Amino acid sequence: MELETVEQTPHHAHPLMRTGEVARLFRVDPSTVIRWAQKGKFQCGRTLGGQRRYLRSEIEALAEADGMGMIWP
Repeated sequence: MELETVEQTPHHAHPLMRTGEVARLFRVDPSTVIRWAQKGKFQCGRTLGGQRRYLRSEIEALAEADGMGMIWP
């Protein structure tokens, strides 16, 4: 049996972000991120388990438009 090497992508390269990641980026509470999404500031999708996911490209564009620098752990 031959093993295949799997290349990991950096965490910040993933196209979707979790609520906590978005909250850290904007330096707000996760409940604020959920409220923003409910009010239409940006879109979010849901996993089968009900967790929210946000498009990284949309969040980054919003952060740059708001004059925020990127904050990556």
